[in-house]
Amino acid sequence: MTPERPGPVPSPAASPVPSATYRLQLQPDFRFEAAAAAVPYLASLGVSHLHLSPVLEAVPGSRHGYDVVDHARVRAELGGEEGLRALARTAREYGLGLVVDIVPNHMAMSPRHNRALWEVLREGPESPYARWFDIDWRAGGGQVLLPVLGAPVGEVLDDLRADGGVLRYHEHAFPLRDGTADLPLPQLLDAQWYRPVWWRLARTELNYRRFFSISELIGLRVEDPEVFEATHATVLRLLREGVVDGLRVDHPDGLADPGGYLARLHEATGGRWTVVEKILADGERLPAAWPVAGTTGYDALRHVDGLFTDPAGYGELLGRYRAFAAPQPDRGGDWAATVRRAAYRVLTHELATELDRLTRLAHRLCAAAPQPAPRDRAPWALGTALRELLVRLEVYRPYTAADAGEVVTGEAAAEARLAFAVPEEAGAVDVVRDLVLGRYGDGPDHEEFRARFAQTASALRAKSVEDTAFYRYVPLLSATEVGGNPGNPALDPEVFHAYCARVQRDWPATGTVVSTHDTKRSADVRAALAVLTECPARWTDVLAEVARAGEGAPDPQLAWAAWQTVFGLGPADGGRVREALLKHVREAGLHTGWTERVASYEEAVEAFVAAGPCGAPGERVAELRKAVEPHVRANVLGTALVHLTMPGVPDLYQGTEHEYLALVDPDNRRPVDFPTAHPATGNDGESTERAGDSGSAGGAGGAGGAGGAGKAVVTRAALALRARRPGAFGGTATYEPVRAEGPAAEHCVAFARSGDVVTAVTRLSLRLAQEGGWRGTTLPLPPGRWADTLAPEREFTGHARVEELFADTPVALLERVGDE
Repeated sequence: MTPERPGPVPSPAASPVPSATYRLQLQPDFRFEAAAAAVPYLASLGVSHLHLSPVLEAVPGSRHGYDVVDHARVRAELGGEEGLRALARTAREYGLGLVVDIVPNHMAMSPRHNRALWEVLREGPESPYARWFDIDWRAGGGQVLLPVLGAPVGEVLDDLRADGGVLRYHEHAFPLRDGTADLPLPQLLDAQWYRPVWWRLARTELNYRRFFSISELIGLRVEDPEVFEATHATVLRLLREGVVDGLRVDHPDGLADPGGYLARLHEATGGRWTVVEKILADGERLPAAWPVAGTTGYDALRHVDGLFTDPAGYGELLGRYRAFAAPQPDRGGDWAATVRRAAYRVLTHELATELDRLTRLAHRLCAAAPQPAPRDRAPWALGTALRELLVRLEVYRPYTAADAGEVVTGEAAAEARLAFAVPEEAGAVDVVRDLVLGRYGDGPDHEEFRARFAQTASALRAKSVEDTAFYRYVPLLSATEVGGNPGNPALDPEVFHAYCARVQRDWPATGTVVSTHDTKRSADVRAALAVLTECPARWTDVLAEVARAGEGAPDPQLAWAAWQTVFGLGPADGGRVREALLKHVREAGLHTGWTERVASYEEAVEAFVAAGPCGAPGERVAELRKAVEPHVRANVLGTALVHLTMPGVPDLYQGTEHEYLALVDPDNRRPVDFPTAHPATGNDGESTERAGDSGSAGGAGGAGGAGGAGKAVVTRAALALRARRPGAFGGTATYEPVRAEGPAAEHCVAFARSGDVVTAVTRLSLRLAQEGGWRGTTLPLPPGRWADTLAPEREFTGHARVEELFADTPVALLERVGDE
């Protein structure tokens, strides 16, 4: 969709590109000092930088830090700026740098903690802070709507009280406008620059931009240079002073002008290594003009996961899911139809206020247009056109008028016109599309319309796909992952190789991930689930058994998802499964929801989970998982090694150097217990391969013999190799596929990095075993002698027999140690 990038963005010599980063989730229970205590261990892993979750002042008690309240201060609950500086000093002592996550899109809608917002609510649009926040003062009678009341205001009036210069409502506090403190309460409320209302009005009446549909987070206008400077001053100072070395930018798609913001950030940082949390759809490219190192890596996750998913088996699994659950096509039976229905629902419910604001702006532009064509368009027709175009976007958003035509396509417009009974009224679709494409002018209102269209599109895509359709379309839970394509989850190795070659050429310093704080399931859970595409019949046979034996499920789609959840997770506390599945059904919104809870349904879900997946019938699923454990192990190790050696900068999520089994947040944000001493000393209470690591699993059918290296050994070996041979993996490195030869060639995926390193992994090992194993398949290695870093005593040259290469472990990491 966008041109190939002309060349990499240079990074200052004083701030080199990381070789590998390690993400830490800071929270009041895991402060800077705890991170500093973990530095010796993390340095021993071989990473070059710590990657910290947001560090600026946030709402007290926040477990994530994305609800910033003060950009000028480092968060006191984490240890304040001195704690951050102490962490940086300790990290430097061990050769590590710091990368920090920043949040330019929004702040917490918490006036009593957010001083800038407090001043806006007290002084109104004349406040010097008013320009900070994306508030539509023309809506809501000039008052900011605050959806904080538990019921309509008339029913909770007695809970509102003036206290000096403050209006209080339970734990909430709001400033009173000067001269209004002594007014009777009804008149006092009318006299403010804000209006406290029943929280349910947020859906349709809100007049400030928010993060997706979260009213507790208010949008910032960082496109304003003054706002940019005020909200970035502390982070930029920490960069200049050498405390911080690089940045991760959260949710750039929410910004009015992501490209302009990133250009300003690039200039302000002097070109420090920066990656952006941009979710790319299949076939979409990161805008070539963005001056960043690349994305945070969800596109890499999609390509790595696709390698270990059997395309034919997925098709069979999909058919069996449809037979078992009988979902309607647009309620989980067909991916495209499910996404479309979810988009309609989200746009007319959760994002109704955003659509309304966009419609008002479009109508104002049409009514004032100097050209006759846009005039005489009714608001309802413009709103319908906007809705029909938005639900048909297949990427998150356009970025400029120039690329909007590839996002809001002519084909989409033709389909959108069919929503109108009168053809003449369907002309509103062309009017709206022309506004998006910039054909009616470039004035401030036109720019605002295009920006708001893009921002709404981004929120719609996130809410309808990631937060709704992913929970409705559940034939394979590992496919419903951020950046994934559940309608086509499997990828041919050649597609993977082409992706890697393009990344090495265009974005060699981009981030790559397989597990994050936002993934629905950790990589190891997804690796287990992917095995089901290799044994769909065995899976449904087991499902038939447990369905007969267990407590009846409230609905078959939930049952399918619940049984897959415990298969992927393995033995786990029932409370974790219960909470994840309650979140699942609320996000799906088919039988209950976050704002429309159906207690009887949720109680039935809890009873089913306890009696079925987490009860005695769950043991049958555990038996199947144990039976295929060697193949789970092959996927786990293969995913880890590919991630750590493919082009880009790998980011390890906390704890994932070992087996890491986690579900959706908050399950994946639990604190990690780090060793208290360097692992090599043996004094940390665990060996390099700690109990429970996937190294304990045996092998079968060509997937690797019993024993062999586990995930921690593979991780350490790969990171050590990256540190030892940085040139093999950096911006000047090369990437070349190494293609196996023989009857089982498709089951070996291998590639060479700069002629010095070869990665080889087993793909679809269960099907490989069913087909008779490797049967003489060989891997033609590049010239030279190659040592296996996982077992250095083993060396290979020429055409290596794959069965020998994977004799003990289903992966191999080879380092060239000399000429033949």
